[in-house]
Amino acid sequence: MSVSIKDVEHVAKLARLELGDQEKELLTVQMNAILKYAEKLNELDTDGVEPTSHPMPLSNVMREDVARPSLPIEKVLLNAPDEEDGQIKVPAVLE
Repeated sequence: MSVSIKDVEHVAKLARLELGDQEKELLTVQMNAILKYAEKLNELDTDGVEPTSHPMPLSNVMREDVARPSLPIEKVLLNAPDEEDGQIKVPAVLE
């Protein structure tokens, strides 16, 4: 696969970038070099290797969800900057 200046212009348009002629040529050369390097992966023997989304096997590391009593409202309101009628009062965000 090879990248042309037209491809670079298309990507630049999608990204809303304005590129000069020298930049387009430089990016074309750089993108082709990247793709050439990535093609080395085709040399790997991947027969019998299952596709994965992560290189290491992962398991759920979250703790069990256990119901427990919540804090009493009096303790919660001790940390509130302001309270009104047993609720935390915050500054209005709408006019």
